[in-house]
Amino acid sequence: MNTISDANGRALIIAVIGGGEPPRRAIELAEAVGRELAEAGVIVACGGLTGVMEAVCKGAKSAGGTTIGILPGEDPAEASEYIDLPIMTGMGYARNVILVKTGRAVIAIDGAYGTLSEIGHALGDGTPVIGLETWDLPKRDDLAIHIELADSPADAVRRAIAAAHKRDAARAAKAH
Repeated sequence: MNTISDANGRALIIAVIGGGEPPRRAIELAEAVGRELAEAGVIVACGGLTGVMEAVCKGAKSAGGTTIGILPGEDPAEASEYIDLPIMTGMGYARNVILVKTGRAVIAIDGAYGTLSEIGHALGDGTPVIGLETWDLPKRDDLAIHIELADSPADAVRRAIAAAHKRDAARAAKAH
């Protein structure tokens, strides 16, 4: 599997966020997103636990992908069996900031209040958020970015990769 690079020549990482106890539909979407990301050569970062997090990593691993779990606790044994690289933060929900900063873009699938928190951190920091059957926030003219809605797992992955590259290109242009 060939890995896609970001603007700095490093492997492209996309963060995937979603609830720990989602409905079956969200699990299916997350597995498909994980497969699509791995097949595209993207590394998956998530919260490392159950639900959407476990499903996206299961999908990624089924396609030979690499997964990172940004975990809230201090015990690597808490990580889903599909996590390759468990990052222990000991920070509880505060780890949400680290997770969304790890990805060059974020895909939000379903989700409860923790997911909403992650969406808020990402949007506030200028990180593109692609939504797949997740929170629907109103667009505001006074805010630079919003959740970009996707129609399918493949569409979410395509949009996330494009948004990550666009973000990197804008940052590079600003630096020159």
